[in-house]
Amino acid sequence: MRSTASFGRGSVVGAIRNATLACVNLGVLRYYSRMATIAEKSLLAPPDIANRRARFRSQRTSRFTESVIREMTRLAADHKAVNLAQGFPDFPAPEIIKNAAREAITDDINQYAITWGAKPFRDAIAAKYKRTYGIELDPEREITVCCGATEGMMASLMAVTNPGDEVVIFEPYYENYGPDTLLCGAERKFVKLRPPNWKFDRDELRKAFSSRTKAIILCSPNNPTGYVFEREDLEYIASLCQEFDTLAICDEIYEHILYDGAQHIPIMTLPGMRDRTILVNSMSKTYAVTGWRVGWVLASPDLSESIRKVHDFLTVGAAAPLQQAGAVALSMPDEYYTHLSQDYGERRDAMLEMLDGAGFRCFRPRGAYYIIADISGFGYPDDMAFARHLIEDVGVAAVPASSFFEDPRDGSQLIRFCFCKKYETLKEAQERLRKI
Repeated sequence: MRSTASFGRGSVVGAIRNATLACVNLGVLRYYSRMATIAEKSLLAPPDIANRRARFRSQRTSRFTESVIREMTRLAADHKAVNLAQGFPDFPAPEIIKNAAREAITDDINQYAITWGAKPFRDAIAAKYKRTYGIELDPEREITVCCGATEGMMASLMAVTNPGDEVVIFEPYYENYGPDTLLCGAERKFVKLRPPNWKFDRDELRKAFSSRTKAIILCSPNNPTGYVFEREDLEYIASLCQEFDTLAICDEIYEHILYDGAQHIPIMTLPGMRDRTILVNSMSKTYAVTGWRVGWVLASPDLSESIRKVHDFLTVGAAAPLQQAGAVALSMPDEYYTHLSQDYGERRDAMLEMLDGAGFRCFRPRGAYYIIADISGFGYPDDMAFARHLIEDVGVAAVPASSFFEDPRDGSQLIRFCFCKKYETLKEAQERLRKI
């Protein structure tokens, strides 16, 4: 009886196995048949795949390209050129900040911080602005920690603008501001900063404002020009903001990189602007940690409430251990910032001498760590052609300045160099520029 029962079970198992293999084989046949049909159809389909996939491209992205700055960095790597294009230091960040980050990781500060920022970091930000500018901030309601100033600008614009709102932008402008506004559906009104001193025309600025103006973007010290907006500039901008019920969204990432007695004045400190300003900043430039992506946005509670909602669903939060290190960075003594300006001032002067010796006509910056140079004397048709010549034939990368203008023709004879580099790097660039 046992052998008969066992044989019966074996037959059932065998039948199941055979049926399963048949199904698998049938499935394989169907799969390859389907693939063959798809391949046959693809051979008969129009060759222009890009057009057939166009419906998957949002209209929001159709009006801008990838970052020209980051493109120059990739080309520099491909051609082993000295990278004077993208604004990141090639020298070490302060050891005290790096140690603080290491300790935070070792101490297991590795999980989510509260989405708008770890309390020790927000407290350090509030203390820094009170100490430096006399601005009183509520860390619980007026400070939002984000993933760098780039996200801070995007979150701020998305939080306060609606499609059809107008945003005033000074140009030349840092290239992110264009896509930021387009992604929000806002309309841009551009106002020129004119060389050699990069001043704006007050009448032109006033004409850019209207009842639809939601915000003006202000970058001071300015990237790419190095212009530091003076108190009289800021007072006029503030008067327009109050007259037209407009916000000032301020990128102050280069606040401590100043030369020739220039003074950074946050427009938030001017009368009537405390609750009409969104101040965006980051650790990146001041502490030479551009890869950390830790920044913050300061705004009144009602504005911060909207900004925090956008930030939460964009990135959730900035890196927790790096926020802990940020609290250490923001507590550094005033001497650190004095030395920072002095050090960059010496690099600026070295770069100006180097570029002048190579035949460039430079515009002397009073802040940030960039130099705009006129290339019209070299006889190239435009800045893109010259930038490629620099990278491919000379071995030095810079940024074609047309990427900083709405109309590329306005910057077609300008180029931007950065000097946040080791002296050895600048010396190597100087040697290569002799080829010009």
